[in-house]
Amino acid sequence: MRVIIMGCGRVGASLAGALERLGHEVAVIDKNVESFRRLGSEFHGDQVIGNGFDRNVLIEAGIEQASAFAAVSSGDNSNIISARVARETFRVPRVVARIYDQKRAAVYERLGIPTVATVPWTTDRFLRSLVPDGDAETWRDPTGTVALLRLPLHQGWAGHSVADLQVATGARVALVSCSGVATVPAESDTLQTVDEVYVAAPAAASRDITALAASAPGRT
Repeated sequence: MRVIIMGCGRVGASLAGALERLGHEVAVIDKNVESFRRLGSEFHGDQVIGNGFDRNVLIEAGIEQASAFAAVSSGDNSNIISARVARETFRVPRVVARIYDQKRAAVYERLGIPTVATVPWTTDRFLRSLVPDGDAETWRDPTGTVALLRLPLHQGWAGHSVADLQVATGARVALVSCSGVATVPAESDTLQTVDEVYVAAPAAASRDITALAASAPGRT
């Protein structure tokens, strides 16, 4: 597929190279011609000079044939404007914008534009590397309402059903992974000691749910 990338900083250049290695057609837009040096001599895609929200620049980059658009410049405003032009004017099916401001990211997610909120995401990754067992949360939606939790289960849950765990914690079991194989379980399925259990739950209740799952059934 054809992918347009707005911004040829370190992220944009790395993304462009990765997409091209996967066999996709890539065009990179940047208003600074010197930025294209980051692409390296092995990059064979299009290099377009200009603003990523300029209609003529986007057409030159081939956006009318594009299946995806990524706005990854260093400016939130430029990213979100170009993303909206790609989505609303050119109807590109897949549009993602890099956003530093977490509050803005949540707003644009609600408008239907997926975002990568750089600072919160990076902070989260560092926390998981530094304190891997400190938080069961593996994902949270941009509004902070819903979280996906990896629950460390007390061994006493072995032999109990998925439904038992859901009733006790108030969370919905989204998937169970055993020996690297993930499945969407039925409520009647029995939990095993080797299972890795992931649940969808209200983010505000994450700690309580994790504590319940870490306790023996019937105890808090």
